[in-house]
Amino acid sequence: MSRIIKYIFYDLLRTRFILLYLVFLLISTLAMFQLDSDPGKVTMSLLNILLMIVPLVSIIFTTIHFYNSYEFMELMLAQPVNRKTVLIAQYIGVSVALAIAFLIGVGGPLLIFGGGAAGTSMILSGIMLTLVFVSLAFLASVLTSDKAKAIGGALLLWFYFSLIYDAFILWVVYNFGDYPLEKPILVLISLNPVDLARVMMLMKMDISALMGYTGAFYRQFFSSSSGILFSVVVLVFWIVIPFYCTLKVFVKKDI
Repeated sequence: MSRIIKYIFYDLLRTRFILLYLVFLLISTLAMFQLDSDPGKVTMSLLNILLMIVPLVSIIFTTIHFYNSYEFMELMLAQPVNRKTVLIAQYIGVSVALAIAFLIGVGGPLLIFGGGAAGTSMILSGIMLTLVFVSLAFLASVLTSDKAKAIGGALLLWFYFSLIYDAFILWVVYNFGDYPLEKPILVLISLNPVDLARVMMLMKMDISALMGYTGAFYRQFFSSSSGILFSVVVLVFWIVIPFYCTLKVFVKKDI
């Protein structure tokens, strides 16, 4: 497996897309630090990139890569190589390449200029969101042999988690605002990795004070060791479960 991972990883690092993604993140982060020397304000500005661009790039790039590497997978499967080994190698190669691009492009400047706890949380959240949406992209890809349908499905997943789900939570808060919603909203947030990453970041930026009692509840929860552990475990589930389903489908899929 290690040889397959190395081949996929080095092949991805040579692609222009990964390099452009890295350069875009690096230039955006450095430009924000040039405009404002306050790491807290820069981290807040970078939050939009983390929540919108990182999931979009991860899910679209992975879906396109999956179909572009179909011939390579067929060649590997013609050898005495297990199907799960090929797919896991693909997942690790793509995930590591995208995670390194994010780590250098965003994490590097944050560590150099001092992003503090919010910067560390952003780096962790960005890497985990990358892994989550790579898993979702693989799942969307193995469910259909049509590249256009897979890309459309991937875009719908991104649109749902980044935009539609927020509208649903706002509807719940608006219609049931007279009831104690802290714990139900916490459950709803857990069902969306993007929202979970957003709340984790906001709690590290001291913006919870603007959210009243609800913000105080979330700050108390997500700032504790149990809250951090809860967030990481839920995000790990978002990584593992879609990819486990992908493996189950891929093993039985006729390639």
